Amino acid sequence: MSETHETFSVHVEHLQDFEFKLRYDWPGLDETLLDEPEPLGHEKGPNASRLVAAAVGNCLAASLLFCLNKSRVPPRSLKADVTGSMVRNEKGRMRIGGIQVRLQVDPGEGQAPRLKRCLDLFEDYCVVTASIRGGIPVEVEVVDQDGAVLRAKAEH
Repeated sequence: MSETHETFSVHVEHLQDFEFKLRYDWPGLDETLLDEPEPLGHEKGPNASRLVAAAVGNCLAASLLFCLNKSRVPPRSLKADVTGSMVRNEKGRMRIGGIQVRLQVDPGEGQAPRLKRCLDLFEDYCVVTASIRGGIPVEVEVVDQDGAVLRAKAEH
């Protein structure tokens, strides 16, 4: 691994049952309440698996947006739908077995051809996806505003 360029921190504090409060190292950010689904928790907030899925979806969308903006193709809209699947490992322990991401982008009229370069690059710049792919398969598909596939599902 290369040298460390930046550090970040999150403070995790147990409240009650399976509820935890997260505080971040950026001033002014709201705290986040985490909880587990029934029967352990009461679903008062997302659980850690959902945060992983949200982080993957957000990171991929932000990476694509960055590339599109740099290529002077600012999208009219950009959305991500993320689905995670839970599986049991050989010891019977629950794990995230995979994450599927569907990014929907409206590049505007006549801009679809200019998307190709970004569609080939953006995943490599997503810090979160690249970091977890060693342990969790991640499939990514990009479609336009009408649902036409611009980039088929790919797992790296």
